Amino acid sequence: MIPAIRQQFNADFTNEKYEAFLKELHAAHEGAIEFRVAETAVFVPKDFTTKIIDACESIVDIIVDPSFKELTKNAIPKGLEVPGENEHSHFIAFDFGICINDKGEYEPQLIEMQGFPSLFAYEILVDDVFRNHFEVPAGFSAYLGGHTKETYIQHLKDILLGTHQPENVILLEIFPHQQKTKIDFYCTQDHVGIKPVCITELIKEGKKLYYLNDGVKTEIKRIYNRVIFDDLFQQPADVQEKGKIFFEELDVEWAPHPSWFYCISKYTIPLIRHPYVPETFFLNEVKQLPGDLENYVLKPLFSFAGQGVIIDVTQTDIDNVKDPENWILQRKVKYADIIQTPDIPAKAEIRIFYFWKDGAMRPVPANNLARLSKGKMIGVRYNKDKEWVGGSLCYFEAP
Repeated sequence: MIPAIRQQFNADFTNEKYEAFLKELHAAHEGAIEFRVAETAVFVPKDFTTKIIDACESIVDIIVDPSFKELTKNAIPKGLEVPGENEHSHFIAFDFGICINDKGEYEPQLIEMQGFPSLFAYEILVDDVFRNHFEVPAGFSAYLGGHTKETYIQHLKDILLGTHQPENVILLEIFPHQQKTKIDFYCTQDHVGIKPVCITELIKEGKKLYYLNDGVKTEIKRIYNRVIFDDLFQQPADVQEKGKIFFEELDVEWAPHPSWFYCISKYTIPLIRHPYVPETFFLNEVKQLPGDLENYVLKPLFSFAGQGVIIDVTQTDIDNVKDPENWILQRKVKYADIIQTPDIPAKAEIRIFYFWKDGAMRPVPANNLARLSKGKMIGVRYNKDKEWVGGSLCYFEAP
């Protein structure tokens, strides 16, 4: 995004450097990275960073408002209410496309948001390893909010552990060692000391939960939740049966509580009015469809990782929706061909991580990840057999 830096990076780039970078990255946990890692980081100028953070803070203003819980009370699907909901999500991730507007200006546009964890610990590794193999200009950092690597790790530990010892906190997932995000689970264990545990391994006695920690039955006092119910309900019956534990009264703390996956989500976007948030409506509240329907995207509220999104919307697509209250209609944004690469330019999305400590008035920016694409959408299936695409990170110019 900064022409001089991009030109220098591309001129200095070699496949040998990239292969050495990948080798060190994979060596941290052999076989754990199952997604493509891009050849480059995204270098973000300070004026663009200001635009992104301004948008995030405007959304945070809505989330911290006392009325937010009431506004989102219908976000949680019936039957998926989990006891023990706390006052706020410990994590929020904001996904912005790097877009170009009608005036030819680059601007961020919110694509999605989630009150759910992201690759918080893996991005520490990416930053460290990237710097070992590529030049990062002075005055640029992957961390936000004044964080350094050390303060960021401490912030993450404070949220995940709360007042407990690492052995009494678990990272909960469905078959964690089979997940595409498992590299983050292992990096979390490296930095925080908590282990990934499958829901099938939980032991319930009364309201208390336990797991076998190196063969020793150990009480679970706090859960770093990574389970998505969409995934749970696609599992075999015995796994789903074990998952019913979510809906029982338990003597545990959540970080974050499962309800926030729904409350801070696509469901929230229609509530926001901001230049960097595309016009969005609940489908059931649209009285008259836009005449330029081809300029909108149809998205299911309760899906994950882009599943079910319809890009080129037609009247037939609208007519086929049986539950319009669970869909949003969002104006399309125009991704910029922003990252110059050896063949064709790549598009990019930036995910901003916000952390929210217990007792804090509001969440704060902490770190990021980036995704590069040359396809119609950001995602693996749209980028097969392409180079200079995949997962990465941003380096932000200091203000």
